[in-house]
Amino acid sequence: MATILQTRGLKKYFGGLRAINGVDLVIEEGELRCLIGPNGAGKSTLFKLILGSYPPSAGAILFKGDDITTLQPHLRVQRGMSIKFQVPGIFLQLPVEQNLRIALQRPHRGAALDQALERLLELIDLGHQRSELAANLSHGQQQWLEIAMAVALQPAMLLLDEPTAGMSPEETFKTGELVKKLNASGMTIVVIEHDMAFVRQIAKRVTVLHFGEVFDDGSLDKIVRNEDVVRIYLGKV
Repeated sequence: MATILQTRGLKKYFGGLRAINGVDLVIEEGELRCLIGPNGAGKSTLFKLILGSYPPSAGAILFKGDDITTLQPHLRVQRGMSIKFQVPGIFLQLPVEQNLRIALQRPHRGAALDQALERLLELIDLGHQRSELAANLSHGQQQWLEIAMAVALQPAMLLLDEPTAGMSPEETFKTGELVKKLNASGMTIVVIEHDMAFVRQIAKRVTVLHFGEVFDDGSLDKIVRNEDVVRIYLGKV
C-alpha cells in the first residue's frame, strides 16, 4: 500500500509547552488507525497540525507524497482531507437534508447530488428524519450527521476526533459499525478515541501518544500487553 500521510519530526510549541514533540507518523492508504493517549497527550493538537489549523513549530507533513506543511486548511480539504471534530459543527436550525445538501454542493450537481444525498441518509439511518431540524436530533444522531457531512466531501482520508463522546453504548457500537463500513469502502480513517471498547471494535492499528510523543505503536493486542501503556492510562500497572 502507498503512504497517504506522513509526518516527519513534527513539533508544536505553545510558549514553553511542547504539545507535539517530534512525531513521526506514517498512515497507509486504506488504513484504519486509532490514536489513543491520556488527556493532554497532544492528540487533538496533532489533528489540527495535520489539517492546517495550527502551523508547526518544526517538522514536515506530507499528504499523497506532497509537502503540505504550509498549505492552508481549505487547500488540504481540496486535496482530499476531511475532519469531524469532537463537538458537532452542524447547522442546528436547518433540516437534516439541508445540512447534507450544503456539504454535497462542492463535489456534486443535479441528479448526482440527489443520489449522493439518498446514499448518505441511508448510511446514517436518518432518511425518516430528513425533514427534522438538526437541533431536534439526539446527540448521537447529530454526531452521525456531521460524519456524513464530512464524508460528503468524498475525502481520501477522514479524521475523526472522539466521534463517540457523550454517546450511549448502543450509539457507540453503531458508530463503530459506521466507521468500519466507511473503511471497507476504501476510505483511510484516523480516529482519536478514549473509549477502549470502541477502539477494540474498530482498530486495526493503534498509536499511543504521551507528552506529545509516540509512546507505542502496533496492533491492539500489542498495545494492551504493554504495561507502560496501562500505567500512563491508569497510573499503575
